[in-house]
Amino acid sequence: MKLVKSIKGDYMNMIELIEKKKNRLELTKEEIKWVVDHYTNGDIPDYQMSSFLMTIVLNGMSNEETFSLTKAMIESGDVLDLSEIEGTIVDKHSTGGVGDKTSIILAPLVAACGVKVAKFSGRGLGHTGGTIDKLESIDGYQVEMDEKTFIKQVNEIGIAIISQTKNLVPADKKIYALRDVTGTTESIPLIASSIMSKKIASGASAMVIDVKVGNGALMKTKEDAERLAKLMVKIGKYFNREVVCVLTNMEEPLGCTIGNGLEVRECIEVLQGAGPKDITDLVLFLGSYMVSLGKHIDLKDARKEVTEALFQGKAYKKFEEWIKRQHGNLEKIAIDPDIISLKSKSDGIVSEINACELGELAKRLGAGRTKKEDKIDYGVGFVLGKKVGDFVLENEELMKVYYNGSNVTMGELQNCFTVEEHSKERIPLILEVVKSK
Repeated sequence: MKLVKSIKGDYMNMIELIEKKKNRLELTKEEIKWVVDHYTNGDIPDYQMSSFLMTIVLNGMSNEETFSLTKAMIESGDVLDLSEIEGTIVDKHSTGGVGDKTSIILAPLVAACGVKVAKFSGRGLGHTGGTIDKLESIDGYQVEMDEKTFIKQVNEIGIAIISQTKNLVPADKKIYALRDVTGTTESIPLIASSIMSKKIASGASAMVIDVKVGNGALMKTKEDAERLAKLMVKIGKYFNREVVCVLTNMEEPLGCTIGNGLEVRECIEVLQGAGPKDITDLVLFLGSYMVSLGKHIDLKDARKEVTEALFQGKAYKKFEEWIKRQHGNLEKIAIDPDIISLKSKSDGIVSEINACELGELAKRLGAGRTKKEDKIDYGVGFVLGKKVGDFVLENEELMKVYYNGSNVTMGELQNCFTVEEHSKERIPLILEVVKSK
């Protein structure tokens, strides 16, 4: 048996720790930190770490173990000091969903209300898109920036969104990559510690987390989403961060677009007061909590501020200022010129849109990645002509497909839509709010 020396000079045995967790025994904070540090440094091989992660998937973790895991991952790299930014920094995170482009709308919306947004965003992997990928569909947008320039921009215009720094929570990057290829993604403690370690290391003092629920989300059931939300709120409290989790419906795509450039174009429509109702309602709801946390004001007053900022043009003006500051050209957004129309085969009511499958097909078009090194086609994607509950005539358009020599078939796209004679009961967009009591 291989013994690996710990930072303190003592020796631990990875096999014994795997056995301990397999037998449902609680790990100490020292043991968890030892595993995280030595896996990040390369002392523990992937096959042992994947076995360790599987014991967590099967047996879970206590709250104390989850707090220790989150802390160990935070301490594996840089912790950003944003104390030079004036005011309360409120971050927003989504657990990921098809057509979820809310960060690009929310950032200028709350910044227009006087709340600072200093955001580090990621790229997409799988069927959910990443904010940085979407922003890169804007010609010239600068996703990298040194810390001094980043802080200066936030202080001057109230907003900056860049890609995550290379040494921000490196343990999570390495562990997440392993989880993604070993069937160990579906663990609530692992998901919670992954999300919260990045948010805390990024320097935010308060955060609003959009926990997606349904077919197109990581959390398929409301029960699992509630467990995840409650755990993230507890982690926030442990690290002295105020966290509000909002459970939202992801049984169908959010808004009407899927694909990077197309989603940015839809963000502009929302910021100009003319976007789809579901995404407009969601950003007003999430934005109200962000402004309430950031300005320490009543939620009702915050709602009034964000509504005025959106519909009086202040948010769009802030959006233009932000994109220009990071060298983006809004006259050049990547959208492929080749379009085909998907038609309905019958009259009826759209009773279901398979968000997950549409996300996978968008990935095959080139809008997402299967592997991190895959290149994205920023211009491909879908624009929905109908949403769940809408009436459609035979041969009426269900969706526009923006493609670039893709091998996705019309039959596969058709199978994503269910058209029936009678409508089903609609699932509300906002399912629940979970926060500290």
